[in-house]
Amino acid sequence: MKQREVTAADKTRWTCVQAYAGLDNETAEKATDLSETEQGGVPVVCTPSGGAQTVRLELAKDWLDNLSDEELVNAIQAAQ
Repeated sequence: MKQREVTAADKTRWTCVQAYAGLDNETAEKATDLSETEQGGVPVVCTPSGGAQTVRLELAKDWLDNLSDEELVNAIQAAQ
């Protein structure tokens, strides 16, 4: 399961993972395809290290490789 960790300015460390990533490969791919929006977004769940609440985002399918840490933190903060 691929995940990314980013740290916000307030020192909260966020661990982000694409929804359904914990399933076996074939099931995860099918679930991802079914959950993908018309705009190509996929659901991503970000869990904080501190007292903040978990955040659910919709990000581009290539968010793991092509979204900068700053953009990911900004998306998390916008969703809070």
